[in-house]
Amino acid sequence: MQKNWYKKTSKVHGDGLFAKTNILKKAKIIEYIGAKVTKKEGDKRADKQIAKASKNKKNGMVYVFELNSRFDIDGSYKYNTARYINHSCDPNCEVSIINNRLWISSIKQIKKDQELTYNYGYAYDTDYKEHKCRCGSSNCVGYILKRSDWKKIKKD
Repeated sequence: MQKNWYKKTSKVHGDGLFAKTNILKKAKIIEYIGAKVTKKEGDKRADKQIAKASKNKKNGMVYVFELNSRFDIDGSYKYNTARYINHSCDPNCEVSIINNRLWISSIKQIKKDQELTYNYGYAYDTDYKEHKCRCGSSNCVGYILKRSDWKKIKKD
């Protein structure tokens, strides 16, 4: 698979990944890789990552990704370039689980030099107010929250 992305400073948050070339809709872009851990261990690692980010005054930066009901992927390692993909309320990518691997693919055509983004999909019941969104899209709801929970925050 051709490397069709590059890393640079993002307007959204820290570093981001950007399209090196035009990317067609439904193209597999990059695999989210890391240590495969149990859910219990994944929760511990996520808590540590949140505590470390809070201490450094950084918002979020949790790289533990749910693989299935038993395992997570801890993508906090430097070799996991996919960890630089930022959240957006109007994403151009999505994550799919294919043969027990996490893949980021385009959900629309992406132009050269456009930032790659996907909705991190945090649940409403996971202290969503601690995860402020900075995507800047016209439909931004202000929090990193899965789309199906957006209507719940309007009731708060």
